[in-house]
Amino acid sequence: MHRQVLVAAVVAVGFILGVYAYFTQDPAPAPVPVERAAPPRDAPAPVAESPDLVPSTIAPARPAARTPAKAAPAVTAPPEPPAPTTATLHITSDVPGAQVFIDRKFIGVAPVTAGDVAPGSRQINVFAPGYEGVAETLDVSPGSRDVMISLKTIRLDQSVAAIHKHRIGSCTGRLIATPDGLRYETGNKDDGFVVPLTGLETFSVDYAAKALKVKVKGGRTYDFTDQGGKAEPLYFFHQAVDKVRQRLAGGGL
Repeated sequence: MHRQVLVAAVVAVGFILGVYAYFTQDPAPAPVPVERAAPPRDAPAPVAESPDLVPSTIAPARPAARTPAKAAPAVTAPPEPPAPTTATLHITSDVPGAQVFIDRKFIGVAPVTAGDVAPGSRQINVFAPGYEGVAETLDVSPGSRDVMISLKTIRLDQSVAAIHKHRIGSCTGRLIATPDGLRYETGNKDDGFVVPLTGLETFSVDYAAKALKVKVKGGRTYDFTDQGGKAEPLYFFHQAVDKVRQRLAGGGL
């Protein structure tokens, strides 16, 4: 019994000593707040540094060196060819295969090209079977030229001074023949006439009598002589006109 009381007394004394020691310890000092100085009212607000504004420590790259442009080579115009001294004639015809002559020299059959033709007056003759030959005089100049010779075209330009014999008296005038017809021009208005070549009923020449007879279809008859008293002018006039009359009668162009 006494032992239990003793233990209880010891425990009580230890408890009292512990409480006493707890309340008699010095408390830990409280932390002292640190005050920051306020910035002056006129001072600008601090600006946060931007990464883009921070000077780079890397040296900027140098621009690539430019290669100077090469000057374009000067364009030199090709020299002009020398002016031709001869002519080149390209000769064609409305009748293929027509024979072509220049100054009586055979060149070939149309179409044909004649080169190195000397400038000046040149005679061109073209012939084809069934057509009247054509002779033309050309004034040739240096250079190239196209020449077309038509064998189908009727060419007639003839005239002769003539005397029209009346039953009583006569009158003088001129007979003119073209593809449009035959006409007699005179100061005597009653004797003048115009008639198509196909409108001639009679067209004949008497070489010995030096006379040309003209009879209009359904009209008058005219007797002509040459004013110079020769037969040749009327004869050649008749030959040229009658050749065209025959072509027209045969349907030739």
